Amino acid sequence: MICIIRIAGQVGLNQDIKETLYRLRIRRKYACVVLDKPTKEQLGMVKKVQDFVAYREISKETFEKLVKARGKKGKEFFRLHPPRKGIDSKKHFGVQKGVLGNNKGKINELVERML
Repeated sequence: MICIIRIAGQVGLNQDIKETLYRLRIRRKYACVVLDKPTKEQLGMVKKVQDFVAYREISKETFEKLVKARGKKGKEFFRLHPPRKGIDSKKHFGVQKGVLGNNKGKINELVERML
């Protein structure tokens, strides 16, 4: 399961990026989508918008917490709060820190801070 959380807002985005985010069903800031079995096309869309979203595989426990706190069983779209204690700089160029893009292992922590 891949969790995709939109971090960037709408202002100043390219129309092509807006359309891709719309097709992924992440239309607002801090919206989250969980793709159970992503297709090749969905993975391509995620790669295209990686500078505006945080994504990575989430654990089953985190998904269960997400469903319990924010949704119904079988639903894969969730509205989240802004993260507690804020966002550690959206992106640091050259240092590979920040929230945007592929979060190696930190996506579970980010989701729990946003519940």
